[in-house]
Amino acid sequence: MSGRAAWGLLVALLLGHLILAAVQVPDRRAEGSLLEGVSLRAIAPVARAIAGGRSLVRRVEVALADRRSLRAQNRRLEAEVETLRRQALAQQDLERELARLRSAVSYQPPAGQPVVLADVVFINHRSWLRTMIVHAGADAPAGVLAPNSPVVGYEGLVGRVLRSADGYARVQLLTDRAASVGAMIERTRRQGIARGAPDGGLVLDYLPLQSDVRPGDRVVTAGIDGIYPRGLAIGTVVSVRPGDELFHQIELSPAVDFGRLDQVFVLRPLEVPDELLEDDVETGG
Repeated sequence: MSGRAAWGLLVALLLGHLILAAVQVPDRRAEGSLLEGVSLRAIAPVARAIAGGRSLVRRVEVALADRRSLRAQNRRLEAEVETLRRQALAQQDLERELARLRSAVSYQPPAGQPVVLADVVFINHRSWLRTMIVHAGADAPAGVLAPNSPVVGYEGLVGRVLRSADGYARVQLLTDRAASVGAMIERTRRQGIARGAPDGGLVLDYLPLQSDVRPGDRVVTAGIDGIYPRGLAIGTVVSVRPGDELFHQIELSPAVDFGRLDQVFVLRPLEVPDELLEDDVETGG
């Protein structure tokens, strides 16, 4: 046997004796042998690290589960909020419809004037011809949708029927540049002609400079044009300026908000005999 092998064998024998001695020597800081105590103290940090890692993983799993639960709960709450929003909108629609019905019930047409409720299906604000199309149904009373039938809203006068077909009617709005209606200042009963202005508003013509007209005066139909009954609201005086040497220059704010029209009332036109409207020329006999 060589010297190096002998030294290796000697070292191995010494280590074996030390291990045997450590196994037999009791550990004063813990139960068991000294070797067991040293081994446990060496392994303890690793065990604690492994236990801590398991605890961290468990906490992460719990947090992820809570997050998934919160997401599901958030989706349920969003669905409930959307349902409540739709219910609120439906409730608002019902309240508006109820208000319209109340207005319709309280609306009193002129004596002897049948009235038909019609839905607005189209309004033309683009061209200089300001018109709209309404639908009163195919079962509308005969003659109500005839040409020149007055059309009114909840706030006042809207215009007149131009022509109709199959329960539909085209209506000339009061703000049309070619529209005109006999009007009067409600406070003073002074009469003039209300007509559509180029800017989509209204003007009141043919009131003499000496007539009493003030901003805020209410203007209604005069019932002198053979089309519109008396007393329908047209608008309110906004400004009064001197015009030419004879008449005021008067601007009106329409009583009806034409941008919010969705339903209107159509009245049967006034039936003035044609022979009375014709100009008669009397000759001496």
